[in-house]
Amino acid sequence: MLLLQFSTSHYCRKARLALGYKGISYQVQNLTPGLHLLKLKPMTGLTTVPVLVPQLDNQPSVIADSSRIFQFLDAYCPTPPLYFDDPQQQTQTLMLEDWLDESIGTATRFVYYQFRAGAGKQIDPSWSSQVVIQVVRRQYGIDQASAELATQRLKIAFEVLQVWQERPYLVGDRISVADLAAAALLSPLALIPDYRENYPWLFENITRIHQLCGEALPPGLSSQS
Repeated sequence: MLLLQFSTSHYCRKARLALGYKGISYQVQNLTPGLHLLKLKPMTGLTTVPVLVPQLDNQPSVIADSSRIFQFLDAYCPTPPLYFDDPQQQTQTLMLEDWLDESIGTATRFVYYQFRAGAGKQIDPSWSSQVVIQVVRRQYGIDQASAELATQRLKIAFEVLQVWQERPYLVGDRISVADLAAAALLSPLALIPDYRENYPWLFENITRIHQLCGEALPPGLSSQS
C-alpha cells in the first residue's frame, strides 16, 4: 500500500495510526503542497490528503479522506477492529470521529499555525518554514481573531475528552477510530508549552496511542519518550 501525504499533516498522521494499528505494511510518498493538486485531482477528483493507494487486486484503486481510509482498512483487515458491533458504542464512536475531524482538527490547525507565526517562530525560523506557515495562514484565513475562537473550541474539546483521564479508551474497552482521531488531530498542540503543562493527561494518551500503533511520536513529545 502507498500513502500519499503531507509529512506535517495531522490528518495524514491519523491514517498512519490506523495502518500501524492494523499492522499493515505501507510506503509513504510525501507530496509538495500546491504541486499536489496536479497529482491528486485526476486521481480522486479532490485536492486533499491523505490518499491511500492499496495497490491490491480486487480493491479500490484509491481511497481519499481519512475516515474512508479507516472504513476501507477495517473491511480489508478486520482484526484488530476499529469499530464496534454494539450500536450505541458505534454511534458514539462515529459522532466523536466526525466532530474531531470537522471541528477539532480544524481548531488545532488554527491554534498551531497562529502559534508558529508568533511565539513559536523560534521552533524553525528558517525562511522556507515561515513561507509555508504564512501560506497556510492565508489559505485558511488564520489570524488572531480566528485563532482565539479556535482556542475556545479546544477548551470545550478537552472537557469532552476528559474521560481519557479516567479510562484508557474514549469508547468501550479498546482502541477505536475515536482514539486514533483524537491522538492524531490534537498532536500538533504538543509543540505548544501551555497545552503540555495544562493537559498532561492528553499527551500521555497521545503518546500511548502512538506507541500502541508503532507510529513515531509527534514533534514536542519525541524527546519525552
